[in-house]
Amino acid sequence: MHHHRSAGLLACILFACATAAPASDSLRVGNRVLVVGDSAVTVTALLGKPSHKSHRNVPRGGSRRGKRARTTAGDAARGEQWQYRRDGRVIVVTLVDGRVSDIDERSR
Repeated sequence: MHHHRSAGLLACILFACATAAPASDSLRVGNRVLVVGDSAVTVTALLGKPSHKSHRNVPRGGSRRGKRARTTAGDAARGEQWQYRRDGRVIVVTLVDGRVSDIDERSR
């Protein structure tokens, strides 16, 4: 009986850790979902005007799971990072060539 409780607790902890990953391919916004590949127009329609915008070179395809790849002039693209503050969280949407390449959600 005690073994089943421990297994259940471990499953809950692992699920919580898995769902806390900072970078993602999608973001739920109400009953809609923003996904990598969506246009800047879709980002604005779902999240509104960003609280902050920055321009930087980003790896083609964006960063994955918070890992930043080293870039050279040939494999980097000029991108924008749009920052939003929603429900105690900071959401950073990276756009390259007008399309979402990465979505990063963090606690403040």
